[in-house]
Order: sequence, then structure tokens, then C-alpha cells
Amino acid sequence: MTDGQKPDLRGVFLRIGLVLLVIAVAGSGVWLLRSASEPEQSPLEVPAASVPVAHVTPGAVAPPQPQAGAVGEDPLRTWADRVAGIVDVPARALMAYGNAELVLRATQPGCHISWATIAGIGRVESDHGRFGGAQLREDGRPSRPIIGVPLDGSEGVRAIGDTDDGRYDGDAQVDRAVGPMQFIPSTWRKWASDANLDGVGDPQQIDDAALAAGRYLCAGGRDLATPKDWWAAVFSYNNSVPYGQKVFGLADDYARAAAG
Repeated sequence: MTDGQKPDLRGVFLRIGLVLLVIAVAGSGVWLLRSASEPEQSPLEVPAASVPVAHVTPGAVAPPQPQAGAVGEDPLRTWADRVAGIVDVPARALMAYGNAELVLRATQPGCHISWATIAGIGRVESDHGRFGGAQLREDGRPSRPIIGVPLDGSEGVRAIGDTDDGRYDGDAQVDRAVGPMQFIPSTWRKWASDANLDGVGDPQQIDDAALAAGRYLCAGGRDLATPKDWWAAVFSYNNSVPYGQKVFGLADDYARAAAG
């Protein structure tokens, strides 16, 4: 759906029972919106090795911001199934990205975040939950946990000591990025989200992770419809020009393909 069209949000809300306005998270107080702290995402971009760098100047332009949604008995799934047939993104991942957009357009309308931007990050970080041969299951979890390399300060790797006693990453010595959106455990604790309303904020579950990523991108009152704030949001996730250019190229491609 093009940016100028409005999705049937009422149908989405009533039929699917998404988490719009009904916000719950594992852990106390994590739904209090906070300004984004210094980014702690993994500097490694292995899943994005095959993603081309878009030839665009950071801050000069923002990609299109299409909206998720459709009409019918199950509008979000209908939309996801249609778009999955056009772009190389699993329908289950698209449902998570679209749900995150719809939640944030309802709760933080000034952010103007799009599923396409979240999808761009999801592709760079974990190939939409498929990195390392994993498959995204219907429950939104990868067939095997996605755990990044030890952040032990070795060459090309940032040093981050253990912050979760191994709770999320299984490593009680140093931290590792976890899940399809590759959150560092300490960052996850700040932005943990329970998008599937199962009572647990799980960084391995793509609905939870996509919504947390969207909230992180929208932090500080950013308006992602503007070039300045779109680039600031992506750089808050990973302060790397090639990273931002890859996400831009992906988001732009997803948006244009879905609108075609």
C-alpha cells in the first residue's frame, strides 16, 4: 500500500487483536519510553554480507514510508502473504514488522515509522530470522536461537562485559547480540516488548523483537518521514555509514516492490 493510502486499521485492531494500546512487557517499567542510550548493537554485519550498499548520502533523503495492512477477514496476514510473494521476506516476519508499524502509528503517530524500515534492519541483522540456517516458525521464533559472536574486544568486535548473567545469550562472561533483531542484553532490558501478549518479552520472538526495534528507532521524538531523523534512527541502531546505506537500499526496495 502506498504511503498516501490509509490502511483499514479498525479492521486490523478488531480482527487480529494486535497489541495496539494494550501494552505489556516482561519485567517492571520497561514500557516507560526512554531516550535511546548509546547504541550497543553488534558491529558485525555477517548476515548483510550480500546486501549492496545504496549510493545515497546519509541525511539527504529518507526511503518511502509505506503502511502495512489490507482488508479482509485477517488483514495483516493477507497483506503479509501478498508482499511475501513479491519480496524475499518470510510472511511471518512481515506480520511482525507490519504489527510493529501499526502499534507505533497508534501509540507514537509522530514517528511515522514503516514496516519497510524495520524489515531493512531485520534483513541486515539476521536475514529475517534465517541466519545460520534457522527457519522462522509460525510462533515467531527461529528454529534455533540466533546468538551473535562473543563481544570480547577481539579484532573487529566491541568489548561488552556480561550484563545478563547469560540469561539471554547463554554467556556469563561477555555479552552477545541475540535474536532476529540482534539486541544486546542490556539494550533489550530497556526496550523489551511483549507484542504477542504471551506475558514474556522475548528477544528471540520476532513480534517482540520487531516492536522493540521500532520503539528504539522512534526514541526521542524522531519523525522517520524526515531524512534527518530517519538516518539518526538507523545510526542509533548501528553507527556505521555502510550499515545505514544497506538498510536504506533494502527499505527503499521493499517499499517500492510492495507498492507495485
